[in-house]
Amino acid sequence: MTADRFAEFRALHHATKPLLLPNAWDYASAAALADAGFAAVGTTSLGVAAAAGKPDAEAATLQETLTLARSITGLPCPVSVDMEAGFGGGPAQVADLAEQLAELGIAGINIEDGRPDGTLADLTAQRELISTVKARVPHLFVNARTDAFWLGTPEPLSEALTRTATFADAGADGVFVPGIAADADIAAITAKTGVPLNVLFMPNRHTVEGLTALGVRRISTGSLLFRAALHATIRTALTVRDSAPVTADLPTYDQVMALTAPGQRGAAVRVSDSHRSR
Repeated sequence: MTADRFAEFRALHHATKPLLLPNAWDYASAAALADAGFAAVGTTSLGVAAAAGKPDAEAATLQETLTLARSITGLPCPVSVDMEAGFGGGPAQVADLAEQLAELGIAGINIEDGRPDGTLADLTAQRELISTVKARVPHLFVNARTDAFWLGTPEPLSEALTRTATFADAGADGVFVPGIAADADIAAITAKTGVPLNVLFMPNRHTVEGLTALGVRRISTGSLLFRAALHATIRTALTVRDSAPVTADLPTYDQVMALTAPGQRGAAVRVSDSHRSR
């Protein structure tokens, strides 16, 4: 990947509108999202882990993550990869992995401070990890995630403010605060952090327009699309079982196959123009 792809991804966080980043779990979902016109595609660690029959956020899917990264770097848009907490090891080992992903053509990564036991990583250690990654791969967009809200810490806003400021000072290009919902909390982060804020979209709580007005620069879907796909799978199977009508607007065999043929992209899975993101 040329340096232009890294610059393209970075620029998407400073555009007029926030980056709406849908999260994929395999090649087909990533390619379909790119074909639908999204400006960039991310991965979801839950989707990758569940598809492999492994637990999420327990450093169990390093090989699956690398395999997916290799398969989607040829998509016609920047790609960001969820690294969970770095898949174990110290800052140097995490930086090695980040460098490997960048060499594959990945434009950005997520790195989180939540731990499987429900605690947050030591702040000094997390600062060192982020600064080490940025020193090794300065052109890679590092989206530093804090799980202060996600894990229900006693004072999540105060904790998130401290951590996002520390991560930004360590060189993070953006910060990610999943689980944050209240407008006042979101506004407080955007006002004080100084780097683009990424918020996890929460159905029936957030709207793209509302998050834009609060200064959010990146909106992720996280595992939402994967969970929606599971729901649609079960619902369709039950529809067949019950001899009920199956929706007629499903992708065809040829449209799905077109996702694997770069020269045919544009004839692949897509929705009507009224639903395209660009």
